[in-house]
Amino acid sequence: MSEASAIHVTRSTMTVWPVLVAISLCHMINDVMQSLLAAIYPLLQQEFTLSYWQIGLMTFAFQVTASLLQPVVGAITDRRPMPGSLAVGMGSTFCGVLLLALAHEYWVLVTGAMLIGVGSSVFHPESSRVARIASGGRFGTAQSLFQLGGNFGQALGPLLAAFIVVPLGRPSIALFSATALLGSAILWRIGAWAEGRRKAAGAQAPRDLPLARGRVIAAISILALLTFSKNIYTASISSYYTFYLIEKFGLTTQQSQVMLFLFLGGMAAGVMLGGLVGDRIGPLKVIWFSILGILPFTLLLPHVGLAATGILTVLIGLVLASAFPAIVVFAQELVPGRTGLVAGLFFGFSFGMGGIAAALLGLVADARGIEFVYEICAYLPLMGLLTVFLPRMEHR
Repeated sequence: MSEASAIHVTRSTMTVWPVLVAISLCHMINDVMQSLLAAIYPLLQQEFTLSYWQIGLMTFAFQVTASLLQPVVGAITDRRPMPGSLAVGMGSTFCGVLLLALAHEYWVLVTGAMLIGVGSSVFHPESSRVARIASGGRFGTAQSLFQLGGNFGQALGPLLAAFIVVPLGRPSIALFSATALLGSAILWRIGAWAEGRRKAAGAQAPRDLPLARGRVIAAISILALLTFSKNIYTASISSYYTFYLIEKFGLTTQQSQVMLFLFLGGMAAGVMLGGLVGDRIGPLKVIWFSILGILPFTLLLPHVGLAATGILTVLIGLVLASAFPAIVVFAQELVPGRTGLVAGLFFGFSFGMGGIAAALLGLVADARGIEFVYEICAYLPLMGLLTVFLPRMEHR
């Protein structure tokens, strides 16, 4: 699809809200399936007698599958957009969810996690392009609405696990595969809309870099490191936070999953606010706010009681997520015409590196205890000081 021409079309017709809402809804469905995987870890641990290392390996299998494929898919679709692949990606997620529900051996669980990762790797680059095309020039708002669906889906996963999967058993996960089929149908229609835009646009998107190539590479590397540090912390919460709460405060599995919902709900709110504010004051200021705002909360978290833990959980999710849409929009400005590659790098590669970290954190938890994991992760926001080396783009 000619991204530049399509953006010109959408600017002339204002923001295409139905498409943005639909792609956000599908993002929610995609990420509900992903978050269910992490949310049922306590259940899988009991049923299959898993160690923290094996749980971390499942996270690794999911995230690295997406990590290895997303930048490749993004680069390919930048040159030859394939909006029809959106429905295919959701089909892979459908198969992965069924395997999680029906598995009788550990390796089948890992295969299911990998298929969900493949679905994610196909979905994110092309859907991020669709969101930008439908933005009408409100890039931050469109990116936030797109990511809001994903964060809301991640927040729903623990609740669905707590109140449906835990009482009914692991086979009940198969019920959620129906939503994946619904998502495939919606994405088929969105793909047809995007294909129509591609044919109407025709011209090749400009790819001239706004800065010297070396500065662009350095800036993209810094943004990737910032996303990496945030994804490590997010992975530590999604993979091990329920175990931390059960061990430290004696919560039940359902209570711990409600606490995980607080974190993911805070992220959903933060990602929407980050895009809206970023359109007004610029993405760089939002990135700085996220960095400076989160460190006191992460440092406090391992040392407070249950009530304060709940409050900090929401605040950390809110401030942490506010930078995600800003980072993506900033990267898209640095490399115009490569929306798919940017999405692959920041939704995929950095997310997958967080998966590697999750597996390593599992080893740390086995060796030193789960509380030690959050004591060391508290210092991850310090990597955000690299923001000082990012170029100022406000004049553009």
